[in-house]
Amino acid sequence: MDMKLLRERARIIREVRAFFDRRDYLEVDTPLLAPDLIPESCLEVFETTWIPPRFSRREAEKYWLVPSPEIWMKKLIARHRTSMYQVCKCFRNTESRGHQHNPEFTMLEYYTMDADYLDSLDLTEELFRYLLEKTGDFPALRPPFVRITVEEAFQRWAGFSLAGAAVAGPEAVEAEARRLGLEPPPDLDTTAMPAAEAAARTAALYDLIFIHVVEPSLPRDRPAALLDYPAFVPCLAQNNQKPGAEGTKERWELYVNGIELANCYSEETKPEEIRRFFEAEGVEKQKNALVKHSIDGEYWKNFLHGFPHCSGVAMGLDRLIMAFTGKSAIDSVIPFSF
Repeated sequence: MDMKLLRERARIIREVRAFFDRRDYLEVDTPLLAPDLIPESCLEVFETTWIPPRFSRREAEKYWLVPSPEIWMKKLIARHRTSMYQVCKCFRNTESRGHQHNPEFTMLEYYTMDADYLDSLDLTEELFRYLLEKTGDFPALRPPFVRITVEEAFQRWAGFSLAGAAVAGPEAVEAEARRLGLEPPPDLDTTAMPAAEAAARTAALYDLIFIHVVEPSLPRDRPAALLDYPAFVPCLAQNNQKPGAEGTKERWELYVNGIELANCYSEETKPEEIRRFFEAEGVEKQKNALVKHSIDGEYWKNFLHGFPHCSGVAMGLDRLIMAFTGKSAIDSVIPFSF
């Protein structure tokens, strides 16, 4: 990475901070190590061990590198109820290296009080406009973003209604996958299964079609925000209450040049929903994770006293820098990749 690009990386990060500072967001600095994590069955993590000083009576303790600062930032929000942001290192295991991924990467995460996922999308468009003013014009990054729901995307590019097929059951989604020339994994039995397992099978088939058919078809001439993800894909977003959006979550993902850049929720605030998510995902994590981690069974209690209505965005800052410097590979904008 040459000096010119190092300076440009530093400048973009300064401008990102300036954007949020001018809007009175509190910059926070939370730990990279955690004694427990939010269980997310789609992610693998890194484990480490704290070794106590020699002659100490304390025992060694396991810690995990955070895949995002969410677990810490939400604890701060529960206490202080203020809009905040953070630029920090995050770590995800079993990911590829080079073009789009690195095991260690830089995250920009920001939470806005009294806002939903659509407010956060407007704010993210403002961020892009601001950065374009500071870095020069990139036509493929200009707002307004293309906004399309997951249901519309499946109808347009996969040729069927995801909502309709999901209601019919995993057999219907599997039939659509086969029609598209996709072969479900051999262990994906969709017959005679309990409701919870059927939802998991539907989610796996949805993933298969999304990755191979829908995602490659997303627009590349402008940023594209994919909205209203199906509720059978577990996440800590609120259920969508808009007419016609039943069975979806208030969530969007942002794609730039065909690459996923950011993920956003209207944050779930109900303690019982948080507890159910932790329990269900915790079971999946303990059953299937390559690196199992501790889960805070009391985390849901942070939401007992009226967790504020808010929306959070997690954005890959290295990928943002890649886009705003016209680069096509993430390892070209990371000072040291491995």
